[in-house]
Amino acid sequence: MKTTGNKYKNANNNTKNKTKNNTKSNTKNRINSNNKNTRFNTHNQNKGVCPYSDACGGCKYIEMDYAKQLELKQKQIDKLLGSFGKCDRIVGMKEPFHYRNKVHAVYYRKRNGQIIPGIYKEGTHDIIPVEECKIENKKAREIINTIAELIKSFKVPLYNEDTGFGLLRHVLVRTADATGEIMVILVTSSPVFPSRKNFANVLMKKHKEITTVIHNINDKDTSLILGERSQTITGKGYISDVLCGKKFRLNPTAFYQVNAKMTEKLYNKAIECATLTGKETVIDAYCGIGTIGIAAADKAGEAIGVELNGEAISAARINAKLNGVKNISFYVNDAGKFMTGLAASDKKVDVVFMDPPRSGSSTQFIDAIHQLLPDRVVYISCGPESLKRDLEYFKKKGKYKVVSMSPFDMFCHTSHVETVVLLSNRKPDTRLKILVETEELARVKEENQ
Repeated sequence: MKTTGNKYKNANNNTKNKTKNNTKSNTKNRINSNNKNTRFNTHNQNKGVCPYSDACGGCKYIEMDYAKQLELKQKQIDKLLGSFGKCDRIVGMKEPFHYRNKVHAVYYRKRNGQIIPGIYKEGTHDIIPVEECKIENKKAREIINTIAELIKSFKVPLYNEDTGFGLLRHVLVRTADATGEIMVILVTSSPVFPSRKNFANVLMKKHKEITTVIHNINDKDTSLILGERSQTITGKGYISDVLCGKKFRLNPTAFYQVNAKMTEKLYNKAIECATLTGKETVIDAYCGIGTIGIAAADKAGEAIGVELNGEAISAARINAKLNGVKNISFYVNDAGKFMTGLAASDKKVDVVFMDPPRSGSSTQFIDAIHQLLPDRVVYISCGPESLKRDLEYFKKKGKYKVVSMSPFDMFCHTSHVETVVLLSNRKPDTRLKILVETEELARVKEENQ
């Protein structure tokens, strides 16, 4: 089904929006693998769980028993990374449904005037009608369905991505698991949004859990959801959540993992791998709003966060202040260049946390690590193929060895896997030796049970 357009025209159709920490409008979480040898046989064993799975394509394993999904992902990771050592058993979820705390929707108008929420079919502007999603937060989906009713009653023109006409482009709902706060972001093609205050007030009366409504303006010809300008219609303009015992303030564009329960497990494992004693200097590269660095700071002597996005660094500084963390500092810089500068000044760094995007790190960044030479590197990967490529480059450089690899099922029912990898500088490290021996004893005990 195609979106329908009308009098509102995109103000600037020829400019590409390159805002960081944004989301592509025609994709849902899926692994982008061109390696045919690593694809799974997604034979349906539980057909009928999701009526949209074939058309949507986001949850490639949704029709498969969850234990089978984990087994397949384990095989994928073992096959891809087996040359670097043995992978730990993948960590899954007890309740692998409705975990997504960020939900996106577009809308289309049927000929009878009914407004239907949906998502874009991959690679197109065709809308797949979706009234319920098995991985999205239930309350967020209820809000999206209510907005469909309000669009009709307020006669809001819907944006057409092909023609550039219309007003409402997207709706994004962000939920905070720990606090229950909810943010609704209404994305339009124009700053002129008639009756937006009344629209927000009616929505909040219907859903009292909503704590803030944001108007975001995206007037560019782009596949990104959010534009560069946001205006708070009602509420604080942000929501707060708690992760690893720390409070984080999330603005509309802040990057934040979509599965809070698994993120805690992922980050706790990463911090465990760092074997901090309270004296170390650690770097949180690609730090975003500071989640990993702030969570690790209590166990370190000094923490440093580095990120190119200035807005994210501003948020990170606020988050550090909210938590009373005084031993962390943040810098707007390219992480590789920043580390090269530290190496030139003979700054001693013990641990580097690296959490790059799905495309992985770069040879320049890994070269910078080899100039700085921290004792340990904790690599948090969201792309197994790019992780393999980067580990091969580490291996080629010859100064670091893989100590452990721990996969996590962050995006249940998709083919995606996150992995925490600990790399050690090949010089002796007694603390790391103790950690490895402890993990080996635990593994032997588990195998003997």
